[in-house]
Amino acid sequence: MEWWQACVLGVVEGITEYLPVSSTGHLILAQRALGLPNDSASHAFAICIQSGAIAAVLGIFAARVRRIASGFFGRDRDGLRLGLLVGAAFVPAAVMGLLFEDVIDAHLFGLWPVVAAWFVGGVALLSVPKLRHGASGGVALEQLTLRSAVFIGVFQCLALWPGTSRSLATIAGALFVGLSMSAAVEFSLLLGLVTLLAATGHKAMSSGSEMLAQYGVLNLSLGFLVAAVSAAIAVKWMVGYLKQHGMALFGVYRIALAITVAIAILIEVLPAS
Repeated sequence: MEWWQACVLGVVEGITEYLPVSSTGHLILAQRALGLPNDSASHAFAICIQSGAIAAVLGIFAARVRRIASGFFGRDRDGLRLGLLVGAAFVPAAVMGLLFEDVIDAHLFGLWPVVAAWFVGGVALLSVPKLRHGASGGVALEQLTLRSAVFIGVFQCLALWPGTSRSLATIAGALFVGLSMSAAVEFSLLLGLVTLLAATGHKAMSSGSEMLAQYGVLNLSLGFLVAAVSAAIAVKWMVGYLKQHGMALFGVYRIALAITVAIAILIEVLPAS
Protein backbone atom coordinates (compact mmCIF):
# COMPACT_ATOMS: atom_id res chain seq x y z
CA MET A 1 0.00 0.00 0.00
CA GLU A 2 1.24 3.49 -0.89
CA TRP A 3 0.84 6.34 1.60
CA TRP A 4 -1.70 8.10 -0.60
CA GLN A 5 -3.84 4.96 -0.73
CA ALA A 6 -3.97 4.97 3.08
CA CYS A 7 -5.10 8.60 2.93
CA VAL A 8 -7.82 7.77 0.40
CA LEU A 9 -9.12 4.99 2.63
CA GLY A 10 -9.00 7.35 5.62
CA VAL A 11 -11.12 9.91 3.80
CA VAL A 12 -13.61 7.26 2.70
CA GLU A 13 -13.83 5.85 6.23
CA GLY A 14 -14.19 9.20 7.94
CA ILE A 15 -16.85 10.59 5.62
CA THR A 16 -18.99 7.46 5.47
CA GLU A 17 -18.66 5.95 8.97
CA TYR A 18 -21.57 7.81 10.55
CA LEU A 19 -23.61 8.59 7.44
CA PRO A 20 -26.33 6.03 6.58
CA VAL A 21 -24.44 4.76 3.53
CA SER A 22 -22.12 2.06 4.98
CA SER A 23 -18.47 2.80 5.57
CA THR A 24 -17.57 -0.89 5.23
CA GLY A 25 -19.21 -1.07 1.82
CA HIS A 26 -17.41 2.06 0.66
CA LEU A 27 -14.08 0.79 1.98
CA ILE A 28 -14.53 -2.53 0.17
CA LEU A 29 -15.30 -0.59 -3.02
CA ALA A 30 -12.30 1.71 -2.51
CA GLN A 31 -9.96 -1.22 -1.81
CA ARG A 32 -11.05 -3.02 -4.98
CA ALA A 33 -10.74 0.18 -7.03
CA LEU A 34 -7.21 0.69 -5.65
CA GLY A 35 -6.27 -2.90 -6.46
CA LEU A 36 -5.80 -3.94 -2.82
CA PRO A 37 -6.35 -7.62 -1.95
CA ASN A 38 -9.46 -9.09 -0.34
CA ASP A 39 -7.81 -10.74 2.65
CA SER A 40 -7.76 -10.64 6.45
CA ALA A 41 -5.12 -7.91 6.52
CA SER A 42 -7.20 -5.56 4.36
CA HIS A 43 -10.32 -6.34 6.42
CA ALA A 44 -8.39 -5.51 9.59
CA PHE A 45 -7.00 -2.27 8.11
CA ALA A 46 -10.50 -1.12 7.12
CA ILE A 47 -11.79 -1.77 10.63
CA CYS A 48 -8.80 -0.44 12.57
CA ILE A 49 -8.80 2.98 10.90
CA GLN A 50 -12.31 3.34 12.33
CA SER A 51 -10.49 4.40 15.48
CA GLY A 52 -9.99 7.76 13.79
CA ALA A 53 -13.76 8.15 13.48
CA ILE A 54 -14.09 7.12 17.13
CA ALA A 55 -11.69 9.89 18.15
CA ALA A 56 -13.70 12.45 16.17
CA VAL A 57 -16.98 11.60 17.90
CA LEU A 58 -15.28 11.51 21.31
CA GLY A 59 -14.24 15.09 20.68
CA ILE A 60 -17.63 16.27 19.46
CA PHE A 61 -19.62 14.58 22.24
CA ALA A 62 -17.00 15.00 24.97
CA ALA A 63 -19.51 16.48 27.43
CA ARG A 64 -21.93 13.57 27.06
CA VAL A 65 -19.13 11.02 27.26
CA ARG A 66 -17.82 12.68 30.44
CA ARG A 67 -21.27 12.42 31.99
CA ILE A 68 -21.42 8.71 31.18
CA ALA A 69 -17.94 8.20 32.62
CA SER A 70 -18.89 10.16 35.74
CA GLY A 71 -21.96 7.98 36.10
CA PHE A 72 -19.87 4.83 36.34
CA PHE A 73 -17.94 6.49 39.18
CA GLY A 74 -21.16 7.26 41.03
CA ARG A 75 -21.22 11.00 40.30
CA ASP A 76 -23.98 11.27 37.66
CA ARG A 77 -27.08 9.10 37.87
CA ASP A 78 -28.41 10.13 34.45
CA GLY A 79 -25.00 9.52 32.90
CA LEU A 80 -24.88 6.05 34.44
CA ARG A 81 -28.35 5.25 33.12
CA LEU A 82 -27.42 6.32 29.59
CA GLY A 83 -24.18 4.35 29.74
CA LEU A 84 -26.05 1.21 30.77
CA LEU A 85 -28.55 1.69 27.94
CA VAL A 86 -25.74 2.05 25.43
CA GLY A 87 -24.15 -1.11 26.84
CA ALA A 88 -27.42 -3.01 26.58
CA ALA A 89 -27.84 -1.91 22.96
CA PHE A 90 -24.30 -3.07 22.17
CA VAL A 91 -24.80 -6.66 23.35
CA PRO A 92 -26.91 -8.13 20.48
CA ALA A 93 -24.49 -7.14 17.69
CA ALA A 94 -21.49 -8.16 19.80
CA VAL A 95 -22.88 -11.66 20.29
CA MET A 96 -23.99 -12.06 16.67
CA GLY A 97 -20.71 -10.65 15.37
CA LEU A 98 -18.63 -13.12 17.34
CA LEU A 99 -20.84 -16.05 16.33
CA PHE A 100 -20.87 -15.27 12.61
CA GLU A 101 -17.57 -13.44 12.07
CA ASP A 102 -16.02 -16.19 9.94
CA VAL A 103 -19.16 -16.56 7.80
CA ILE A 104 -19.35 -12.80 7.25
CA ASP A 105 -15.67 -12.52 6.32
CA ALA A 106 -15.90 -15.50 3.95
CA HIS A 107 -19.13 -14.70 2.13
CA LEU A 108 -20.16 -11.05 2.56
CA PHE A 109 -16.94 -9.08 1.94
CA GLY A 110 -17.49 -9.01 -1.81
CA LEU A 111 -18.99 -6.27 -3.94
CA TRP A 112 -22.15 -8.16 -4.93
CA PRO A 113 -23.36 -8.55 -1.31
CA VAL A 114 -22.52 -4.89 -0.72
CA VAL A 115 -24.42 -3.80 -3.85
CA ALA A 116 -27.48 -5.77 -2.69
CA ALA A 117 -27.35 -4.15 0.76
CA TRP A 118 -26.92 -0.66 -0.70
CA PHE A 119 -29.93 -1.15 -2.96
CA VAL A 120 -32.24 -2.63 -0.31
CA GLY A 121 -31.27 0.06 2.19
CA GLY A 122 -31.89 2.76 -0.38
CA VAL A 123 -35.34 1.42 -1.16
CA ALA A 124 -36.12 1.33 2.57
CA LEU A 125 -35.05 4.94 3.01
CA LEU A 126 -37.29 6.07 0.17
CA SER A 127 -40.31 3.90 0.96
CA VAL A 128 -40.64 4.16 4.76
CA PRO A 129 -42.12 7.59 5.59
CA LYS A 130 -40.44 7.87 9.00
CA LEU A 131 -37.05 7.34 7.36
CA ARG A 132 -37.73 9.36 4.23
CA HIS A 133 -39.04 12.50 5.95
CA GLY A 134 -37.69 12.07 9.47
CA ALA A 135 -39.79 11.64 12.60
CA SER A 136 -41.98 14.53 13.64
CA GLY A 137 -41.78 15.04 17.38
CA GLY A 138 -40.50 12.06 19.32
CA VAL A 139 -39.10 11.74 22.80
CA ALA A 140 -35.77 12.92 24.17
CA LEU A 141 -32.81 10.64 24.79
CA GLU A 142 -33.44 10.83 28.55
CA GLN A 143 -36.76 9.00 28.04
CA LEU A 144 -35.25 5.97 26.31
CA THR A 145 -36.14 2.69 28.06
CA LEU A 146 -34.10 -0.49 28.44
CA ARG A 147 -36.48 -2.39 26.18
CA SER A 148 -36.17 0.22 23.46
CA ALA A 149 -32.37 0.28 23.77
CA VAL A 150 -32.21 -3.49 23.27
CA PHE A 151 -34.54 -3.13 20.26
CA ILE A 152 -32.10 -0.61 18.73
CA GLY A 153 -29.31 -3.07 19.44
CA VAL A 154 -31.15 -5.82 17.58
CA PHE A 155 -31.52 -3.45 14.63
CA GLN A 156 -27.78 -2.85 14.73
CA CYS A 157 -27.30 -6.55 13.94
CA LEU A 158 -28.54 -5.81 10.41
CA ALA A 159 -25.33 -3.85 9.86
CA LEU A 160 -23.24 -7.02 10.19
CA TRP A 161 -24.04 -7.39 6.47
CA PRO A 162 -21.51 -5.03 4.81
CA GLY A 163 -23.27 -2.32 2.85
CA THR A 164 -26.24 -2.05 5.21
CA SER A 165 -24.82 0.76 7.39
CA ARG A 166 -24.64 0.68 11.14
CA SER A 167 -25.82 4.28 11.31
CA LEU A 168 -28.85 3.55 9.14
CA ALA A 169 -29.80 0.52 11.22
CA THR A 170 -29.44 2.23 14.59
CA ILE A 171 -31.06 5.53 13.59
CA ALA A 172 -33.96 3.59 12.06
CA GLY A 173 -34.34 1.46 15.18
CA ALA A 174 -34.27 4.56 17.38
CA LEU A 175 -36.91 6.32 15.27
CA PHE A 176 -39.14 3.24 15.34
CA VAL A 177 -39.10 3.18 19.17
CA GLY A 178 -40.17 6.81 19.24
CA LEU A 179 -37.02 8.88 19.70
CA SER A 180 -36.79 12.26 18.02
CA MET A 181 -34.40 12.54 15.09
CA SER A 182 -31.82 14.45 17.14
CA ALA A 183 -32.02 11.88 19.96
CA ALA A 184 -31.83 9.00 17.46
CA VAL A 185 -28.71 10.45 15.85
CA GLU A 186 -27.01 11.06 19.20
CA PHE A 187 -27.77 7.57 20.51
CA SER A 188 -26.55 6.08 17.23
CA LEU A 189 -23.27 7.98 17.58
CA LEU A 190 -22.80 6.97 21.22
CA LEU A 191 -23.57 3.34 20.43
CA GLY A 192 -21.15 3.59 17.52
CA LEU A 193 -18.36 4.57 19.90
CA VAL A 194 -18.73 1.33 21.84
CA THR A 195 -19.36 -0.87 18.80
CA LEU A 196 -16.48 0.49 16.73
CA LEU A 197 -14.09 0.44 19.68
CA ALA A 198 -14.91 -3.21 20.33
CA ALA A 199 -14.63 -4.15 16.64
CA THR A 200 -11.32 -2.31 16.30
CA GLY A 201 -9.88 -3.97 19.39
CA HIS A 202 -11.03 -7.41 18.30
CA LYS A 203 -9.57 -7.08 14.79
CA ALA A 204 -6.34 -5.61 16.11
CA MET A 205 -5.90 -8.62 18.37
CA SER A 206 -6.86 -11.24 15.80
CA SER A 207 -5.24 -9.82 12.64
CA GLY A 208 -3.15 -6.87 13.82
CA SER A 209 0.27 -8.44 13.28
CA GLU A 210 -0.64 -9.53 9.75
CA MET A 211 -2.06 -6.08 8.99
CA LEU A 212 1.07 -4.28 10.24
CA ALA A 213 3.37 -6.63 8.36
CA GLN A 214 1.51 -5.99 5.11
CA TYR A 215 0.66 -2.28 5.44
CA GLY A 216 2.99 -0.84 8.09
CA VAL A 217 2.59 1.56 11.00
CA LEU A 218 2.88 4.69 8.83
CA ASN A 219 -0.05 3.78 6.61
CA LEU A 220 -2.18 2.84 9.61
CA SER A 221 -1.34 6.16 11.28
CA LEU A 222 -2.17 8.13 8.14
CA GLY A 223 -5.48 6.30 7.77
CA PHE A 224 -6.31 7.06 11.40
CA LEU A 225 -5.50 10.78 11.19
CA VAL A 226 -7.29 11.39 7.91
CA ALA A 227 -10.31 9.41 9.12
CA ALA A 228 -10.47 11.50 12.31
CA VAL A 229 -10.49 14.83 10.47
CA SER A 230 -12.96 13.78 7.77
CA ALA A 231 -15.27 12.11 10.31
CA ALA A 232 -15.41 15.27 12.43
CA ILE A 233 -16.50 17.28 9.40
CA ALA A 234 -19.03 14.66 8.27
CA VAL A 235 -20.61 14.24 11.71
CA LYS A 236 -21.07 17.96 12.27
CA TRP A 237 -22.75 18.24 8.87
CA MET A 238 -24.94 15.16 9.41
CA VAL A 239 -26.20 16.23 12.83
CA GLY A 240 -27.38 19.54 11.42
CA TYR A 241 -28.77 18.08 8.21
CA LEU A 242 -30.84 15.28 9.74
CA LYS A 243 -32.44 17.62 12.26
CA GLN A 244 -33.97 19.52 9.33
CA HIS A 245 -34.40 16.75 6.76
CA GLY A 246 -35.06 13.05 6.52
CA MET A 247 -32.79 10.46 4.94
CA ALA A 248 -34.27 10.44 1.43
CA LEU A 249 -31.10 11.98 -0.02
CA PHE A 250 -29.10 9.00 1.22
CA GLY A 251 -31.66 6.60 -0.24
CA VAL A 252 -31.21 8.10 -3.70
CA TYR A 253 -27.44 7.99 -3.29
CA ARG A 254 -27.44 4.35 -2.19
CA ILE A 255 -29.57 3.19 -5.11
CA ALA A 256 -27.55 5.19 -7.65
CA LEU A 257 -24.30 3.83 -6.21
CA ALA A 258 -25.60 0.25 -6.22
CA ILE A 259 -26.60 0.49 -9.88
CA THR A 260 -23.31 2.13 -10.87
CA VAL A 261 -21.16 -0.44 -9.08
CA ALA A 262 -23.26 -3.32 -10.44
CA ILE A 263 -22.69 -2.08 -14.00
CA ALA A 264 -18.97 -1.67 -13.30
CA ILE A 265 -18.79 -5.28 -12.12
CA LEU A 266 -20.75 -6.60 -15.09
CA ILE A 267 -18.50 -4.85 -17.61
CA GLU A 268 -15.49 -6.04 -15.59
CA VAL A 269 -14.22 -2.62 -14.58
CA LEU A 270 -14.35 -3.78 -10.95
CA PRO A 271 -13.75 -7.28 -9.57
CA ALA A 272 -16.75 -8.85 -7.85
CA SER A 273 -14.71 -10.66 -5.19
